[in-house]
Amino acid sequence: MIDVDGLTVARGGVTVFEDVSLTVEEGEFVALVGPNGAGKTTLLQAINGVLTPGSGIVRVDGRPIGDCSARDRGRLVATVPQDTHVGFDFSVEDIVAMGRTPYHTRFGRTDREADNRAVRRALERTDTARFADRPVDEVSGGERQRVLLARALAQDTPALLLDEPTASLDVNHQVETLSLVSDLAASGKAALAAIHDLDLAARFCDRIVLLADGRVLANGSPAAVLDATSLGAAFDADAAVTTHPTTGTPSVTALGERRDRDLTVHVVGTGRTAARVIARLHDAGATVTAGPLPEGDLAAETARARGLETVTAPAFGSLDRGVRDRVARLREEAAVLVAADPPRADGIAGLLDAHIPVVTVDGAGGPDAGAQRQTASARPETTTRVASPAHVLEAVVTVAPERELPADD
Repeated sequence: MIDVDGLTVARGGVTVFEDVSLTVEEGEFVALVGPNGAGKTTLLQAINGVLTPGSGIVRVDGRPIGDCSARDRGRLVATVPQDTHVGFDFSVEDIVAMGRTPYHTRFGRTDREADNRAVRRALERTDTARFADRPVDEVSGGERQRVLLARALAQDTPALLLDEPTASLDVNHQVETLSLVSDLAASGKAALAAIHDLDLAARFCDRIVLLADGRVLANGSPAAVLDATSLGAAFDADAAVTTHPTTGTPSVTALGERRDRDLTVHVVGTGRTAARVIARLHDAGATVTAGPLPEGDLAAETARARGLETVTAPAFGSLDRGVRDRVARLREEAAVLVAADPPRADGIAGLLDAHIPVVTVDGAGGPDAGAQRQTASARPETTTRVASPAHVLEAVVTVAPERELPADD
């Protein structure tokens, strides 16, 4: 449906990208991601014919876009721009109706009823019908973004381009908008969207094209493209990629510059609380080990994404001797042990009975939180603090034994 072959575009004598090729098939929703300045918007403008490339060709539905008239291009490609400013006080419905312009002749409309049906359908699908009579300059930025999406839907084209379609939207409307685009693709459109949020791109798109340094660095499924190596090369930053516990799609967390600390911490626990603890301590520069963690648990995914030494075990069942020995070794090498919502008191009690400081993290609380406090406080030989994941570093630093400094010669 959308076929970009060997496209090169320069602006102001500077090459934005060179020899870029990609396709978006009918029924496919593809995300275009990359750092600021990578050329995502420029590529969309070349596809819809606003910019003329220096070389290469763009075809939509088999037709070279550069050979099409403005009216024909408007029947092939609809675009939702990033800039939502509209310099007129037309009503919302009037703006949406402008999407029907490619189907009009110089003498007026050719099918008034078809226009009205398309506009009504677009208003309803984007939840903008309720303020259709309001001037477009009186609605919020997020509402205006949805109005422009409605205009593109009214245009009724086989290809749909979107430039940061969720930039001005709240969380609920971000999900609704991308879900709508996904449904449109499933109904037969070819949709290509520049998306800033990598997690949303992974959740809703069939494929991701990673654009950086003037070329396509990666092109494939979200799981194939969103890996630490590709993201590091594109964004010049470290990132941890885990599996989102609810959607099952890749989730990307940018890692700040780590300041190494002379502090080793061993973490036991499960779920979101343990995952947050592991991320917080590692990103703060501590040496972190973890386990036993249930196989497939979010905490285990988080630890592995950061390359940490991790011991896993089946979610249900007793810990075998090998697991216990590995955990015991890691515990002995640690200065502090952190217990974050342990999965079962009987399987973890022996680990808490350590002659090193123990920090228990209750997370959101719950029935096990009191038991954790009681278990830890019952061991007077260990220094214990109860902390939330957000404050675990402070608690660990507080209880960590001071290292002896070498004597001066």
